[in-house]
Amino acid sequence: MIRAGVVGASGLAGGDLIRLLSQHPDMELTFLGGSSNIGRRPAELHPNLRVDLGLTVQPVTEAVADQVDVLFLATPAGASGELAELLADKVESIVDLSGAFRIRTPELHDRWYPKVKRRTELADRFVYGVPELVADQLVGAPLISLAGCYATALTLSLAPLTMGLGLDLKTVVVDGKSGSSGGGLTLRTTDLHPLRNGAIAPYAPTGHRHAGEVGDFLARAKKGSIGSLSMSAYGVSHVRGLLTSAYVFTDAPVDQRELQRAYTRFYKGKPFVRVRRHDETLIPVPDPQAVLGSNYCDVTVLHDPEGGRIVALGALDNLVKGAAGQAVQAANIRFGLPEETGLTMHPVMPA
Repeated sequence: MIRAGVVGASGLAGGDLIRLLSQHPDMELTFLGGSSNIGRRPAELHPNLRVDLGLTVQPVTEAVADQVDVLFLATPAGASGELAELLADKVESIVDLSGAFRIRTPELHDRWYPKVKRRTELADRFVYGVPELVADQLVGAPLISLAGCYATALTLSLAPLTMGLGLDLKTVVVDGKSGSSGGGLTLRTTDLHPLRNGAIAPYAPTGHRHAGEVGDFLARAKKGSIGSLSMSAYGVSHVRGLLTSAYVFTDAPVDQRELQRAYTRFYKGKPFVRVRRHDETLIPVPDPQAVLGSNYCDVTVLHDPEGGRIVALGALDNLVKGAAGQAVQAANIRFGLPEETGLTMHPVMPA
């Protein structure tokens, strides 16, 4: 059994990691860490988890290296930076769910994460990305940084255009909508139920760090290019789930049939990306409702000849494929397991 530890065990992503790992056939939870709720059991922190793991939340020290083979950091970016500095050469493998090591370019990192300090040498050692696109680099990797929830949906939506077809995209304008769980458990007035329920809140109408993350990654890809990528993000009254709508402008001559084939071909053999036609179900897809509780990302591509654009849509559960599920998927690949191990649950609908 692969011994796994979760730091940030009392958070939303940490809770989903505990849920998934406690049912994983080849991983055993051997450590729960955090800076608050010390001594508490998972069932006390997460009402959905009535499991007795024989574990309580403990402070994180160098001694954790003797207890785990893989350590998941479901912690804020600043805390992840400090923990990685402490444990990078002691724990066999670290999987970081935060933004501490996502952006490789130092100048871009300082722009989007000005309060998160990290050594460039350490950042360069992290393998970053969505498992579907960097699987070969994950095998045996000691340090892994996962894409953010928006960035995962957006990267999977755009990658067939750049990395697959090799298109040069002049402009990409992104509209993102996310449920309240995307903000974690930090208490903010704007997240109170009387203000959040039923709202469509433009919390980042210009400048979202996940746009910088995606641009930085795709700029280092082998094919295609993006001239500019900008994003507006909105909070909606859902709890789980997000949708990214990317409006892509390019001079390349494409049509709907070519785009559909390209996406289907690009994700052949990738079990967690479902390429869908917009009108294939009773409700238009992709819809976050159709992936909740699962590790799937649904993507749809449409050609808009009148508008001279490509519309690429991506939907996922931000706590599973956008966080905990993707982390387990990456760890599976890292340790040589089939990537779908422990992640074969179907979506729950309605939610």
